[in-house]
Amino acid sequence: MLRSRAVSLACALVAGTLLLTACNGDDEAAGAAAEATSKLAFQRGTATENEADRSAGDFAAAAAPAAAATARRPVIRKWVQLSAGSAGDLDPVTVNGKGFTLYRFDKDTSSPSRSHCTGKCATTWPPYLVARDGRVFIDGIDKSKIGFIERDGGFQVTLGGWPVYLFSKDVEAGDTNGQGVDGVWFGVTPDGGKAQGGTAAGGAADETGGAADGASPQESPQASPTSDPAGNATLFEEKDFLDSSQGVSGPGCQNVRFDGSLQTGGGFVKVWEGPDCTGASRFVEGDVKDLLGSTGLRGVRSVRFFD
Repeated sequence: MLRSRAVSLACALVAGTLLLTACNGDDEAAGAAAEATSKLAFQRGTATENEADRSAGDFAAAAAPAAAATARRPVIRKWVQLSAGSAGDLDPVTVNGKGFTLYRFDKDTSSPSRSHCTGKCATTWPPYLVARDGRVFIDGIDKSKIGFIERDGGFQVTLGGWPVYLFSKDVEAGDTNGQGVDGVWFGVTPDGGKAQGGTAAGGAADETGGAADGASPQESPQASPTSDPAGNATLFEEKDFLDSSQGVSGPGCQNVRFDGSLQTGGGFVKVWEGPDCTGASRFVEGDVKDLLGSTGLRGVRSVRFFD
């Protein structure tokens, strides 16, 4: 089990160093916390504006959600960026420097800040970690809302006291596949609240990323995918793979004419209501006999393929 010690940032900036207090208010603990985080550097603006190393921090290949989930040890970034923005239907929501959505977990606590996502859970939901001597870029976030808990040799970022995570099945910047998972995972707002909007995955996946009992990707295509990405797909004008068909393949986004049914040969794609991958979207996997009925979309006009 991982041990986490809560540390929260106070509002004031004193003598160029952020004042930190331990959650229990103990002076000795507060001093230890301040000493532990004294090497963190806080800068306003984005990493790019501050000329941060684009091969490190949030831009490092190992820092992407899927890569962090498969790493042999927790990924501790040299720098992190906290930006107030939007992703999918979530607005406002906090995103990192690479544009990936950041999440909070209802089973954690904010006062004191404490993570209850460990083991397999922390593989599916990698904690958002910064190095002890790292840099924190603040883009549209009130720095009084930012805090840290010691974890895995670094610091896990908190917002409004809530520990912050990535979701391993967010494939591209702007994905919000973790929103509503198991009814306890939500995008985190700049003040630590739950982001509103988007399509909740509900019971489609548990906190460890596994499929819920009785749910299959075809029955619930909006759930996070469990298969490999598909390289091509065939869309049919009618349900049950009938009438005219159109074949499309990746990479990237492809506009389509039909939305009756779809075949992917077992892999997953993301379908969108609008052309050029705009509007509402859902993941689908395998063969879907009734595309609109299964996804709840009003129409499908584009498909995105993933590497």
